[in-house]
Amino acid sequence: MADMEHLDWPFFDAKHRELARALDAWCGEHLQHVDHDVDIDAQCRTLVAQLGTAGWLNHAVAGEGQAIDTRAICLIRETLARHDGLADFAFAMQGLGSGAISLQGTAEQRERYLPRVARGEALAAFALSEPEAGSDVAAMQCSATEDGDSYLLNGEKTWISNGGIADFYVLFARSGEAPGSRGISAFIVDADLPGLEIAERIAVIAPHPLARLRFTNCRVAKSQMLGAPGEGFKLAMRTLDVFRTSVAAAALGFARRALQEGLNQAKSRPMFGARLADLPLTQAKLADMACTVDSSALMVYRAAWLRDQGKTITKEAAMAKLMATEGAQQVIDAAVQLFGGRGVRRGEIVESLYREIRALRIYEGASEVQQLIIGRELLK
Repeated sequence: MADMEHLDWPFFDAKHRELARALDAWCGEHLQHVDHDVDIDAQCRTLVAQLGTAGWLNHAVAGEGQAIDTRAICLIRETLARHDGLADFAFAMQGLGSGAISLQGTAEQRERYLPRVARGEALAAFALSEPEAGSDVAAMQCSATEDGDSYLLNGEKTWISNGGIADFYVLFARSGEAPGSRGISAFIVDADLPGLEIAERIAVIAPHPLARLRFTNCRVAKSQMLGAPGEGFKLAMRTLDVFRTSVAAAALGFARRALQEGLNQAKSRPMFGARLADLPLTQAKLADMACTVDSSALMVYRAAWLRDQGKTITKEAAMAKLMATEGAQQVIDAAVQLFGGRGVRRGEIVESLYREIRALRIYEGASEVQQLIIGRELLK
């Protein structure tokens, strides 16, 4: 079992400590031989099914009258990421893709989708970004035009995680009630609806299922709207407030694994008649890595704890994501350096971590967006 001293911090209840230790043991048994060189789509489906069967996906959705436990989600993502990046992705997308339903869904919507998500029987996706509207969400052009008892969807979404394999998408489109962000609504769009096309599958440096979606007069019933017309932007931001902190937790998991790999390498690698670990420069590098990991962890679990106390965490979530993702990039880069030539060899753990971490500094709000959010909140 990995060093889990941080579980003794006062941010956690006994149930959180038990959850993290149980999941760590489960990961050790089930995630040691995940083959990323096979069909990634099939591997994701398998991982979602495994996570659902084992009960871990119950934490990704909120039951009737229940709140999402942010600390539980963060501990799960940290633990999964430390063991396997694709497993973390599989869990995260079940949560993010269904999060708006947990937060704003009607009883019928929740009953139809959330149990299947929790059992790992339905794959969820969150369709927000567009070719010309990434960080500037309010610039989206995908439209939802009222037509009788339905809306007609037209436009494109891109960089959609689980795109092409999801069973449904929580989609945000411009319904036109007001200018800018006030004219966006949210819909649950089943993947088999006519007019929904997978326009492109997108390959990225850390293999995950991504796609560009195209909607051409795709008819979705009004009963599939989440919340009221024009409230989609607020719902998207509420969803991201929950899961943005968990992105930071995943980055923390990657960083912890990189630090452990770096320590193992330093202690075992002969160097100049001694060990790599005996060199003062190595010790200084390891010290910086450890400080970055712990400072990131403190920010992550402060934000998660505050949200679970019912506090608004716009600033704290942004600080956690900025610090943890940028810090993890530095820690992983330092680990690669400790490995020397081996560090960039395909198949090495630190090499895969290097590819895994890069996207986290971009998705669910790029680092620069987090800086803007923090600055804006400080100036309020």
